[in-house]
Amino acid sequence: MTLKLMLWLLGVMLKRANRKKPRFRERLAEMGDLDWGIATEDLSIARHYRMSQDEMISKPGLPVDLDLELRFRDAQSAVALLKRPTQRAFLDALVDDRLRVVGDTKDLDRLQRLLKHL
Repeated sequence: MTLKLMLWLLGVMLKRANRKKPRFRERLAEMGDLDWGIATEDLSIARHYRMSQDEMISKPGLPVDLDLELRFRDAQSAVALLKRPTQRAFLDALVDDRLRVVGDTKDLDRLQRLLKHL
């Protein structure tokens, strides 16, 4: 599966969870809005997500006003990590320089807690 398709499907899953899963909506309401994105380092593949109680927006590109960015060394590293997104895998990717987090790491924790409810 290509990274572009994976990121698009993630947007579909987020929108569906916001519509159909009350626990996801509750968690998002507790946390507040979160704007985040995923991209390769060279920005050849990038997608951002704006999540709020009212709506879930997923668009291509990476604007500068995001709370959190996950920048992967290349598309293969991103696909491998996103297929099995465990906390350990994220830590290993950070140590191996396959992943760079731009923004506050507290937002990464918020995102991981929220994505458990997908």
